[in-house]
Amino acid sequence: MMMKVCYTGWTWITAREPEAAKQQLAQSFRECKFLGYDYVENFAFIRDYYKDDPQELVQLTKDCGVELVNLYGHFTFDVEESLRIAKEQIDFLAAIGGKWYNCQNGGFGDDGPSERPTNPEMIDKMCTIVNELGAYAKERGITVCFHPHYGTCVFSKSDIDYFAAHTNPEAVSFCFDTAHTTLAGIDPAALILEYGDRIGFMHLKDVDTYALRTAEGPAKMGTFRALGHGTVNFPEVKAALEKVGYDGVLCVELDRPEVCNFHSAEVSRIYIRDVLGL
Repeated sequence: MMMKVCYTGWTWITAREPEAAKQQLAQSFRECKFLGYDYVENFAFIRDYYKDDPQELVQLTKDCGVELVNLYGHFTFDVEESLRIAKEQIDFLAAIGGKWYNCQNGGFGDDGPSERPTNPEMIDKMCTIVNELGAYAKERGITVCFHPHYGTCVFSKSDIDYFAAHTNPEAVSFCFDTAHTTLAGIDPAALILEYGDRIGFMHLKDVDTYALRTAEGPAKMGTFRALGHGTVNFPEVKAALEKVGYDGVLCVELDRPEVCNFHSAEVSRIYIRDVLGL
């Protein structure tokens, strides 16, 4: 099977007023479809706009010709509250026919440094959340995929290794991101080869490693680029995914579009077609 090409559309949604946000979501669907993305992802907060009528969102995806395959949630260190919110999001995702739930720690919640040594006590809370949530989601036909992310307690290789060792591989998968992996000093292809049997979803974005040399703190995420505008070796990433037998979703994401959402999504779609052959 060929890997599916997807785009994440949360960057389109700048409004928090429900009707305006829903219009922006619809725009993201239409533009992604026009550019050749048949699959889309968004942050789980869109549940707030459709929780009373999930079928309204299902109909919108049908009208736009896209399949919303993934919602993306965030956890605090409040285990019970994080589980409550995430289970509501999982139930909503099941109602709209989604298959994956990406998730991450939402950050340290203080003014300290963005990068810190591995903290087992913090990671243990994430493991507790996803082990329970993974089993809950699996019963509903959904795969929980944890996303190591800059500025959170699961970012570095040692963080990832600890998290992997303390989570149930039958219920908890990974969503690796080529940009966050690069920021952590990890070779994305090597990480894929090591953890291939636990990859449930993939995020693709490029990194300008020349700009990264002088960036500090959160500014490091300002070095993310559309595919082909940085130095990540995506042919090598694709080859590693093929080697481990991955045939799932490749979801392009760009937190800070270089010109606008449409332009960045177009640049990446052309790259995927012309360089990766997808």
